[in-house]
Amino acid sequence: VSEEVSRNVDDIRALLQSCKSFGPQQRMKFYDSWAETYEQDSEVMNYRAPHLVIDFLNANFSGDRQGARVLDVACGSGLVAKLMVELGFRLFVGVDGSRGMLDQAAKTGLYQDLRLALLGTQALPAQTGAFDVVIIVGALRDGFVPVSVVRELCCAAKPGGLVCMSRVDPKSESGDRYKACLERELQLMEEEGLWTHVVSADMHRYMMDVYNSSTEGEQNQQYLSGTMQLYRKSPR
Repeated sequence: VSEEVSRNVDDIRALLQSCKSFGPQQRMKFYDSWAETYEQDSEVMNYRAPHLVIDFLNANFSGDRQGARVLDVACGSGLVAKLMVELGFRLFVGVDGSRGMLDQAAKTGLYQDLRLALLGTQALPAQTGAFDVVIIVGALRDGFVPVSVVRELCCAAKPGGLVCMSRVDPKSESGDRYKACLERELQLMEEEGLWTHVVSADMHRYMMDVYNSSTEGEQNQQYLSGTMQLYRKSPR
């Protein structure tokens, strides 16, 4: 255990390099094995996405927090629920593709229900029109959660409910393709009348870029950036 506690950025980079070419099933097995030290390692990586996204949501949420039902998609070990509960939210359902991560989320005692599903391969296990807030932090990126899942997020929200998303913008061709594809889908869903855009914001330097082996160049290239987006489902 002591060896795990002292893991540094280079160790984590090597760990993540090892799973770079994994398919979805293999990647979930990797997350199963990473789950126990994930939160410690997240601190080492300066993983600020949950804090940034929850601040972004908090600034734009005016409903009843205690009664709001929250669907935490790709919930991991429960970082998002831990932050939201501090702001008065109480009702959480979590979904993740890793059983190991869900076990860690269960230990928080914050979730009414936790559901296992590999998004994009299996349907999002959520009742249609049931949630006041649907949130996904960090998983909208190439090789993780496919763009097609965004419609399922919208479907799970109540009419008038919020869908809060953060997108990772890695500096790569596949990352650029994913970004373009996602932006096209968000626009299309708006044109179809499924939801309206509330607000977007940049997510600066939200974690060290541990996915690439080379970190030469400007200092800021060692950090990843992204975008946060909030949509309101159309009242039916």
